[in-house]
Amino acid sequence: MQKTIGKRTIIRNVSFDVHQGEVFGFLGPNGAGKTTTIRMIVGLIAPTAGRICIGGHDVRSEFIEAMRNVGCIVENPELYKYMTGWQNLEHFAAMLGDVTDERIQEVVQLVKMDARIHDKVKTYSLGMRQRLGIAQALLGRPKLLILDEPTNGLDPAGIRELREFIRKLAAEEGLAVFVSSHMLAEVQMMCDRVAILSGGEIVKVTSVEEIVANGVNRVEWNVEPVETARRVLAEALGADNVQQIAATKLIASLTQTETASLNEKLIGAGVSIYSVTVQNQLEELFLEITGGESIA
Repeated sequence: MQKTIGKRTIIRNVSFDVHQGEVFGFLGPNGAGKTTTIRMIVGLIAPTAGRICIGGHDVRSEFIEAMRNVGCIVENPELYKYMTGWQNLEHFAAMLGDVTDERIQEVVQLVKMDARIHDKVKTYSLGMRQRLGIAQALLGRPKLLILDEPTNGLDPAGIRELREFIRKLAAEEGLAVFVSSHMLAEVQMMCDRVAILSGGEIVKVTSVEEIVANGVNRVEWNVEPVETARRVLAEALGADNVQQIAATKLIASLTQTETASLNEKLIGAGVSIYSVTVQNQLEELFLEITGGESIA
């Protein structure tokens, strides 16, 4: 697809597929065109060229049929806080026109909101509002669920809970889930494949499994004595590959297998290891492809 505004082409030759039963990550620096792409997918703006098909229906020529296959949440879901969760779902079900009370109950159970669904939304945590928003998006039994920055504002426990829930939706419900996010570590744990957008173009589509298999970790050790640790690492990896970045911290590039064996060597040499931090491989790939542009 392509989008031109005035004389400026902001999206060019963007093409990808999202498959049933997978979580597909959509990444890009600030201003790369992620939001514009999502707006075209859901029909809010029309592409200048190209086609968008959802469930076999062209968004431009078969808009109603295509949108019946889509559930979408952009950041925090729009909910009526003075109403209960159930009343919110009833309201949106009425807008769809063919959603039964049985279907409402199904999605409530799916997002595990049974205990609080009759409480007012203003009493919900952000994580609960996100789950209710997903329930709302699932009412019409979509084939594609679009989530734009779904973990924004959540605490670590809420992020983990939402990640596991999204994985379950894809694996057990067979949904195609499209996730736009700036949290690269979360995307690596959540997604099956990712597309990286830069300058309005897709520069990479790859599986997370491939990133992990082919990636080289940048590992940071917090150790004492640092001189002994540096000698052990330099002997194994080469002196040029080991850097001291603080009084007790060393960093080097190596594979996951090497990390485990080197930890054994360090301990065998009498080194105390206080922490080992492995930098995110998707982040390394993203920075390499985009030249270090900020993601947002």
